Amino acid sequence: MASFGRGARGHPRSRGRTWSRSGPDRATLGVVGVVCAVAGFFALGIVLGPLAMVCGRLAMGRGWAGSRPGPAVVALVLGGIDTLLAVMRLAGAATPGVGM
Repeated sequence: MASFGRGARGHPRSRGRTWSRSGPDRATLGVVGVVCAVAGFFALGIVLGPLAMVCGRLAMGRGWAGSRPGPAVVALVLGGIDTLLAVMRLAGAATPGVGM
């Protein structure tokens, strides 16, 4: 039967058995950002570049000072390069005289 009194979890906002409330850890976000940045060089750079930059920034935490994880900085830099190259490709494709 369901209990309406004090449950096994104690506080209603405490962590459950399997899921944490903080989301993915910083190392995972850094690796996801690097993967998005590398994949963005080959396809969908205009989408994956900014996504890699966001993942890299979230993996770095709140401040720029202190110890920064390597994959987060790599994701941030590669995502910026990827976005810049995608914008240049789009601008080059939009110029007259290019194409058929």
